[in-house]
Amino acid sequence: MPTFEYVALDAKGNEVKAEIEALSSKEAISKIRNKGLFPTKVKAHGAGKKISVKGAAAAPRRKGANKKVKIKVVTQFARQLSTLQDAGLAILRSLRILEEQQKKGPFRRIIGYVADDIEGGSTLSEALGKYPRCFNRLFVNMVAAGEVGGVLDVILARVADFMEKAERLKSKIKGAMVYPAVVMTAAMFIVLGLMIFIVPTFSEVLADMSDGRAGLPALTQALLNISKWLLGRKGLNAGIVAVMPFVIFSVFKFIRQFKAGRFGLDWIKLRLPVMKKIVYKTAVARWCRTLATLIGAGVPILEAINITRETADNEVYSKMLGKVQAAIRQGDTFANPLRQSKTVDAIVVNMVDVGEETGDLDKMLMKVADNFDEEADVLVGSMMSLLEPMMILMLGGMVGTIVLAMFLPMVKMIQVLM
Repeated sequence: MPTFEYVALDAKGNEVKAEIEALSSKEAISKIRNKGLFPTKVKAHGAGKKISVKGAAAAPRRKGANKKVKIKVVTQFARQLSTLQDAGLAILRSLRILEEQQKKGPFRRIIGYVADDIEGGSTLSEALGKYPRCFNRLFVNMVAAGEVGGVLDVILARVADFMEKAERLKSKIKGAMVYPAVVMTAAMFIVLGLMIFIVPTFSEVLADMSDGRAGLPALTQALLNISKWLLGRKGLNAGIVAVMPFVIFSVFKFIRQFKAGRFGLDWIKLRLPVMKKIVYKTAVARWCRTLATLIGAGVPILEAINITRETADNEVYSKMLGKVQAAIRQGDTFANPLRQSKTVDAIVVNMVDVGEETGDLDKMLMKVADNFDEEADVLVGSMMSLLEPMMILMLGGMVGTIVLAMFLPMVKMIQVLM
């Protein structure tokens, strides 16, 4: 009887490697499940080198293997592959069809490489795991669960839905952040232009207008001093002010390269007066949806939490999920450590508690994610409607202050003459 090597997870999430005798891979999977294990990899003995489902380094000799691919393109690929699988086509044939449909570029080559690996005996999840910059760990593990459960078409559709919703919400948040940044940057350059090119032309005239009886108003004098400082050192000061936003952006980007830096910035974002509610609801919706998708696909709870930690995109909640995972390993429930972390509202804890009691944790988490997504959409819309008049008032206020400072000496001179 043929022997199959397998890697599986037990009820506590511990990895088990062993061999089992069976007539086919389906029978082997069935026997493994009867042991109370969740198989993540099953291969006939001597069928070739195993590749971890969690991801492997991309083949360096393959052109374009390390290229990053847009989420939108990967989502479309998942949706199309799901449709072809639902139609009953073999996975290799489906990949070759999708390869022909893609435009020339890195992603087309990656699909071809994946098809070549499958033709060489690898599973789809193993082949996808070689390209982590294209297919993240969430994608690969979902595919692995779909292969083991025989529901690859359904899982791929779920992955596509998840990625579409996550990307839609991310785009809205980015739009809300970009708008004020662009307006404020434009306002800064407009004010700089006025201070460098317009105000200095009035300085001599304003100086002549002032005499011993009436000096320049404080606002006008302050404006002239700022203009003089900006033009100092042959305009170097003005250049420093102009590049300051880009320097600040680069510093924040550098800080996010480190785990401690990401945690600090995420902690601050969750306490900003205006943004904290949007950041909170977005982050919770993301990890709840990820965890619900994984649990619904049949991934064990501990492995699902581990994957969710890596894709949470917020170090505060990533750390919280790590504590939850450790508590579950010790026999605790999900709700108790979540409640003790004090990082989510009571409604989230209660929904998780109910989900654990009824056995519908994935459905409850998905409801939380949908609810928080809707609330985040409303908050983003409200913030955008408030930002527009605020930005206009701010820009008008800065320009108006400069104009007022230029005209105040005239008003003061008229008062003195009268």
